[in-house]
Amino acid sequence: MNDMNAKYRELRERYPEFEYLAYHHEVTEKGLRLWFDFRMGEVEFHPEALFEARPFLNLKAVNLDRLVFDIGMIELISYWKCACTPTVKVSCGSLADEQIAFWKKLYWNGLGEFFYTNGINSNVTDFMNIEGTQRSLPAGVFIEKRDSYLVPVGGGKDSVVTLELLRRAGKTIRPLIMNPRGATTECARVAGFPMEEVLVIRRKIDPVLLDLNAQGYLNGHTPFSAMLAFYTRLASALSGIPNVALSNESSANESTVIGTSVNHQYSKSLEFEDDFRCYCPGFNYFSFLRPLSELQIAMLFSRFTAYHDVFRSCNVGSKQDIWCGHCAKCLFAYIILAPFIEPERLNQIFGKSMLDDISLRLEFEQLIGEAETKPFECVGTVGEVRQALAMTIDCWYNVGRRPALLENLEIRESLVQLDKLANLGNLTSEERLILQQACTEKNN
Repeated sequence: MNDMNAKYRELRERYPEFEYLAYHHEVTEKGLRLWFDFRMGEVEFHPEALFEARPFLNLKAVNLDRLVFDIGMIELISYWKCACTPTVKVSCGSLADEQIAFWKKLYWNGLGEFFYTNGINSNVTDFMNIEGTQRSLPAGVFIEKRDSYLVPVGGGKDSVVTLELLRRAGKTIRPLIMNPRGATTECARVAGFPMEEVLVIRRKIDPVLLDLNAQGYLNGHTPFSAMLAFYTRLASALSGIPNVALSNESSANESTVIGTSVNHQYSKSLEFEDDFRCYCPGFNYFSFLRPLSELQIAMLFSRFTAYHDVFRSCNVGSKQDIWCGHCAKCLFAYIILAPFIEPERLNQIFGKSMLDDISLRLEFEQLIGEAETKPFECVGTVGEVRQALAMTIDCWYNVGRRPALLENLEIRESLVQLDKLANLGNLTSEERLILQQACTEKNN
């Protein structure tokens, strides 16, 4: 038994139960404040969040109990995982049997990477039991502005494409940013939205969890996009905007560990999206970019040159608002844009020629499918990466010297036609037409 699996079993014995005690919300001059009470043995957690006050938010117009309770259920996962208690006792709110099944599936699949990287042996039946109450909670009332969209902005190329295509199609859009940083605020600004016109959510992790992590409790990836989903549901109720347009592409459906269901991007997948809509009927949560490949998104983003110096997709460098230049996410972003942006300009954006960095050999092999796993990052499919490299060689390196990582690479992929859309997603015919027209336009 490995050390982490032994730690898993030891912590489960020490902490047999995790209790969701209460959820709270209040309106203050700063906005709508949420906080939650969790308990695990002698340990208590009290995470918080704030929806900043904005003139376009009606903070008192809806019944918030169901919406806030569900945010507590997804916040819980970050704290539960430190000891993986056998039982989660929900002492507030309301959970029917089918809702308990939803949460168990989300926790299991959303923590697939966590279990895999920690070497924890468990199964979907035994890893957790949820005990919930059947007390009724009224759902929030949505004030529909039917042709308007909330667009979560993460600072990367994908949300920029969603923002721009919907904006240029004349739709009413409202950017939403959780925990603003340089790239997110700059992308909103370039799109024409000062911060006072952006729906801002500030979420705080209880420092008690960080202390436990430092002491050697279990730690790892949690499904952030699922958390964002439940926060956007409340944002929709407060703003009266019924449509939440995500920017998850078709590649999010591919497993990270080949031959398994372990997927770093599970909560960005179509499977989660469908399950979430069933859990939250009447809430139009969908990915606008689901029909597109990463290559199509990169092609579209290459046209929006005003964003090229401000967007960032690097998790390592996010706090400094930089491309770190040494991780798989940076390398993937460089590769997927390489067919569409001249090498000299691309090197300016990323600070160097990433395909000449031989220290990234392992990450490169993971991206092109020559390793056991893809990188545990939000990256495209192996096929998309190989297609991008084939197109890059054809565009820029048909003759003469190739970059170091491409020198001995044999790519047999045929060049693709980027105007062909897959038939996926939950789009209206009008939304699909917007994408179709964008992908068939000539480069500006």
